[in-house]
Amino acid sequence: MEPHTQSRVLAVEPVLPAHRHEQAEIAAELAPLLTEPGTRRTLLHRLHDNAGVRTRHLALPLREYADLARRPDAFDAANAVFAQVGLDLAEQAVKGALASAGLAPEDVDVLLFTTVTGVAAPSLDALLVDRVGLRRDVVRWPGFGLGCVAGAAGISRLEDHLAGHPGQVGLLVSVELCSLTLQPTDTSVANLVASGLFGDGASAVVVAGPERAADRPGWAVLDHTSRLLPGSADALGWQVGARGLRIVLSAQLPEVLHRHVGADVAAFLAGRSVDRWVVHPGGPKVLDAVADALDLAPDALATSRQVLADVGNLSSSAVLHVLARTAARPGERVLLLGVGPGVSTETVLLERVGEPS
Repeated sequence: MEPHTQSRVLAVEPVLPAHRHEQAEIAAELAPLLTEPGTRRTLLHRLHDNAGVRTRHLALPLREYADLARRPDAFDAANAVFAQVGLDLAEQAVKGALASAGLAPEDVDVLLFTTVTGVAAPSLDALLVDRVGLRRDVVRWPGFGLGCVAGAAGISRLEDHLAGHPGQVGLLVSVELCSLTLQPTDTSVANLVASGLFGDGASAVVVAGPERAADRPGWAVLDHTSRLLPGSADALGWQVGARGLRIVLSAQLPEVLHRHVGADVAAFLAGRSVDRWVVHPGGPKVLDAVADALDLAPDALATSRQVLADVGNLSSSAVLHVLARTAARPGERVLLLGVGPGVSTETVLLERVGEPS
């Protein structure tokens, strides 16, 4: 289809908490919480050094994590912080995205909210209605479980809705406060890796149906597809227990992606060209595996690697932060690739329409 007949991403607003720390500072603070002196602590520092991350933003001041982790009600306390800080970040992201799109809160018809790092009922999107001034009849879709893939999948699901409601406006909100899932009693390699890889952040995306997009600049959503990769259900996700969310992160994840992504993307594109690549910055090995599977030039994923270095892996918000930093000329096409538990992928083909405002 032509770009003017498609739903369009009008704005992407990435936001970060105020507490910014160097990777080495975070490693020094977390090491005594996660390991005893010895080889495991040496391993932690090596994993942090090799995570491709230079700085991260955290929901709390760094020194408060020790007290939080040692509380007997750590899960309850962390979830309370998630609700408070997450709502503030969501409000900031939504207001910024709507302002960039030139729309008012009452213009929003459907609100899709995603997170995998906190649990709340009512979900944060319900609380956003009063915070931001959304309409009382806004259609809400709160979601949990898609994890890192949800940023890309959220755009796809809004496009699906807007295809049947071309005069409406959709809003995607992602909030991920990964630091609040810290597990001090877990000395597994997966937990040590996660403690050096994941950061905190949020984002909001405004998507307009074809009739509402009109002549506004943005990203036309040309096509999208979802995939569950075979034999990979235990490669990425959470185990939920008394102390909260315990990371599942297999060393085989890059190999799983390398085995499937190349053929899947080739089948999706069916010969269509791509000018720029927006790939979930899941870690250096994930990016290397995707780049190799797609036979990309060495600098093709430079923006994904830069986001990883600047803020870490922000789960569902990560690929949206990459998209926000991606510049393109009118007519250029971007392939957006999300990766999450399942293992699942979401592939979205976008085309730049009009000059950025």
